[in-house]
Amino acid sequence: MDGEQQLSTWEGYVDWRNRPAVKGRHGGMLAAFFVLVVEVLENLAYLANASNLVLYLSKFMHFSPSSSANIVTNFMGTAFLLALLGGFLSDAFFSTYLIYLISAAIELVGLLILAIQAHVPSLKPPACDLGNISNPCREADGGKAGMLFAGLYLVALGVGGIKGSLPPHGAEQFDDNTPKGRKQRSTFFNYYVFSLSCGALIAVTFVVWIEDNKGWQWGFGISTASILISIPIFLLGSATYRTKIPTGSPITTIVKVLVAAICNAYKLRNCSNSVMSMATSPSYTTEIGGKEESCSKEMVPRQAPTESLKFLNNAVIDKPFHSALECTVKQVEEVKIVLRILPIFACTIMLNCCLAQLSTFSVQQAATMNTKLGTLKVPPASLPIFPVLFIMILAPTYNHIIIPFTRRTTKTEMGITHLQRIGTGLILSIVAMVVAAFVEIKRKRVAAESGLVHSSEPLPITFFWVALQYLFLGSADLFTLAGLMEFFFTEAPTSMRSLATALSWASLAMGYYLSSVLVSIVNSVTNSYSHHAWLFGNNLNHYHLEKFYWLMCGLSGLNFLHYLLWASRYKYRTASPDN
Repeated sequence: MDGEQQLSTWEGYVDWRNRPAVKGRHGGMLAAFFVLVVEVLENLAYLANASNLVLYLSKFMHFSPSSSANIVTNFMGTAFLLALLGGFLSDAFFSTYLIYLISAAIELVGLLILAIQAHVPSLKPPACDLGNISNPCREADGGKAGMLFAGLYLVALGVGGIKGSLPPHGAEQFDDNTPKGRKQRSTFFNYYVFSLSCGALIAVTFVVWIEDNKGWQWGFGISTASILISIPIFLLGSATYRTKIPTGSPITTIVKVLVAAICNAYKLRNCSNSVMSMATSPSYTTEIGGKEESCSKEMVPRQAPTESLKFLNNAVIDKPFHSALECTVKQVEEVKIVLRILPIFACTIMLNCCLAQLSTFSVQQAATMNTKLGTLKVPPASLPIFPVLFIMILAPTYNHIIIPFTRRTTKTEMGITHLQRIGTGLILSIVAMVVAAFVEIKRKRVAAESGLVHSSEPLPITFFWVALQYLFLGSADLFTLAGLMEFFFTEAPTSMRSLATALSWASLAMGYYLSSVLVSIVNSVTNSYSHHAWLFGNNLNHYHLEKFYWLMCGLSGLNFLHYLLWASRYKYRTASPDN
């Protein structure tokens, strides 16, 4: 009877009451469906503010345009980087289930603070006094600024925790050891990106319109209500979830193996040197034999690790440098896996740098064009609707048409491998930068022919031209984000899956930071050599944005070659997560 009960439970997983998770009752598509619905609401709450926040900071908090942009960049970058913290805590001490609930509560508190501040006039700086020429606008400071940043960074902490726990929680619902389970998990990641886009669509259309026309207190209120509703929906799925049992700090394991390998290598080298020095004296022949035998015993590993990254094999010698540094072959192999996926992670930062242009220069390009659709004028903050719509169309098409076709063609379970999918996204980002450069050349030619180079009036060219670069960047985002998350989750050791999946968000954050650094470097270099910075001033028509896009294209091309080097050498793990 006990054997039957053991066979019917998921080893290493529990239900929401910490009882063994049962096969057939816990996990599967129904459990993952609750996660997808929650992600729609969570991303709506986050992007409703992030996409239009720069306007709130400049118009109502009276920060300068550059300060407002920096605050938004830091806020978004911090939120995505904190996903690493959420993933780490999910793996090490808590479950993905608990981390989501804690993080959602933190984000809810942050949004409540922002909503209250937006609603109460005394908690904001006074309206601008245009009659006071010396100081017409008073920037938020003191307690008002403190309240603003407390709300923003509580939201960032909550968003980071959710991004670091919710995707792996959904992916954990599927069986690694069956082709059906692995295919369903791949479908989950595709629809996770689809759910992100659904939330973004509502955020950049309906909520942005509410903020611009009805007031920011309503915008923050909708976000607060959205995250509040997501919590009971998540809890409704509790009876269906299976949750991985935390196995301790993955970072501790990584550090332990690295330190053990270094210390043991040092010990073995000293041991070898002492034997050689004794060999020069004939009076120590007996000691040499004993010393050599002792050293050879220490150098023999207890088990045989793989030959890749051989230096780490020093961590499993018979007599380690210190008993606290005793490592198993399994721990060494897990650290090797992590080190092998890091170059792939690094190669996606440049792609996310390209994606950062969607919310910066691409929006500014479109804002100088004719943004009217009949009698409707499209607000600049709603322009990201293009990549969102493209992803919403592409995700089901990819999952239900492209993947089945490639499975039949290649006769493989995956159809398209994770690395092929990420590589496709990298190629599409290069194409997007080429298209963006040509669109900018056309936009500036229209400005010159219309005599509007020095004017801020809308140019007689439709903003739909910018939709071309949005199409390619949106496609790149779908291929890379879903592919990267599935790659990290599948390849990482089971004890590090949440942390590894969070690397996808860390790559996005680093892409945003790299974009800011590149702009600063380009302006500094071009200002030194030509006395006119490419990307400086109040008029986009005076920028050399097309040259910047060509630079991005070149850097992306070099990055792709770098990616090919690592991807061609990468060897996938077996289907079983413990092998």
